[in-house]
Amino acid sequence: MATVKFTAMKDGDKEDYEFLTAHEIDYAAKTGDRLLTALVQLDQGLSGYKITRLGHSLQAATRAWRDGADTDWIVSALLHDIGDIYAPYNHDEYAATILKPFVREQCTWVVEKHGDFQRLYYAHHLGGNRHARDRFAGHLYFDDCDRFCERWDQSSFDPDYDALPIEFFRPLVLEVFARKAYDPAVIRAGEREPLTDPETAKTRTGA
Repeated sequence: MATVKFTAMKDGDKEDYEFLTAHEIDYAAKTGDRLLTALVQLDQGLSGYKITRLGHSLQAATRAWRDGADTDWIVSALLHDIGDIYAPYNHDEYAATILKPFVREQCTWVVEKHGDFQRLYYAHHLGGNRHARDRFAGHLYFDDCDRFCERWDQSSFDPDYDALPIEFFRPLVLEVFARKAYDPAVIRAGEREPLTDPETAKTRTGA
């Protein structure tokens, strides 16, 4: 069987859908590799900054790693702007949707809302509301998003920063996207992990 038998989904049978499920499982297993390829395409993205969007993503992830962050935080920092190519007006939601089945709820929420939190740094220069984040005041993950933006996002546009290469992060990305989708033990709804771990940071940086 090379393809399904049907031309309309309602005409498919058990054999067809078992065949497709096997193909879908195989395809999903390669998600991490496809995302790493897409990340490289950020080098062709929005111009005007001192570094490319890929450079920005690598800086953010490197800062997270050097801060002693865990795998979920690091991969979220690396992929937080991956929507810039395909969804420039809602890139944060796009990235969060990709991450949602595979990382902590905490990280997904932060990535989804980081666009509003980043407005603090620039919106007033353009006549916008720099306090758009305030509508989330009191949310369990509010402070996490604030720190994510301050420590890893808004600061990662420095052409002189020694960011780690994309290959350094490949094993972490592949690990995350090899997880069982929507596993409650991974999603950990309502739980928080710190962005930084000083002891781990010392080990990683030799400080």
